[in-house]
Amino acid sequence: MKKLFLWVMVVLGWGGMISCLSPQKTSDWKLVWEDDFEGSGFDTLTWSKIPRWTPEWARHMSDNEVCYEVKNGHLILKGVMNPDRNADTARFITGGVYTKYKKAFHGGRLEIRAKLQGARGAWPAIWLKPFEEEKYKWPSGGEIDIMERLNHDTIVYQTVHSVYTQHLNIRNNPPQGGTAAIRPDDYNVYAVEMYPDSVVFFVNDHRTFAYPKIETDKEGQFPFDKPYYLLVDMQLEGGWVGPVDTLDLPVEMSVDWVRYYQQDSKE
Repeated sequence: MKKLFLWVMVVLGWGGMISCLSPQKTSDWKLVWEDDFEGSGFDTLTWSKIPRWTPEWARHMSDNEVCYEVKNGHLILKGVMNPDRNADTARFITGGVYTKYKKAFHGGRLEIRAKLQGARGAWPAIWLKPFEEEKYKWPSGGEIDIMERLNHDTIVYQTVHSVYTQHLNIRNNPPQGGTAAIRPDDYNVYAVEMYPDSVVFFVNDHRTFAYPKIETDKEGQFPFDKPYYLLVDMQLEGGWVGPVDTLDLPVEMSVDWVRYYQQDSKE
């Protein structure tokens, strides 16, 4: 998930051009699914622990229970020093969950209320990948990054990825992402609205960035009108975020709820 710093004024300009396509949440939105993380564990009919994998973001993922906690209606995902390197040689281990193979989101509005602890080398993320992922070699199916935060930043990054932005390297026509201010020591609501002709991002109900479908003869500019699965994960270390300061660990990402809305059709 490589990123770049974007020209804010350009982003705002594109966002304004398509504002008529993408209204903020109104009474037209109908809540069709939610998870408030009540109980002693997360719902395994919806969520699975993210396994370790080769990309930077996944190389510390672990199923170790020390990385997971559900209490007081919150899912807590942790990045910690590995307590047993005889069983697992990774220096750090992190917790993450996803809805892969279990729950898909196609269109509509997805909201996640979460609090992100800051730490040097911490890289929590909330994002979407194609539900039928095996059909699409990355990034042909598209990737939607609802939120990524680095270290102790007071901003988050919101970005889309596709063949158009990655392989063709067309990242400013239209701009592929933007940044948004957050309350760094509090809960924030991160949201995305997915339309056939645009993907629109929000933080705390403030519209922050939009990516439109445009007329172009270039390949793969807007692959985003398909079902996706949701990933919510605490990540540590990498070329973008930099090294970990072990004195900042453990670090937590606390998720209060996830909600999914669809537009209420009115005859």
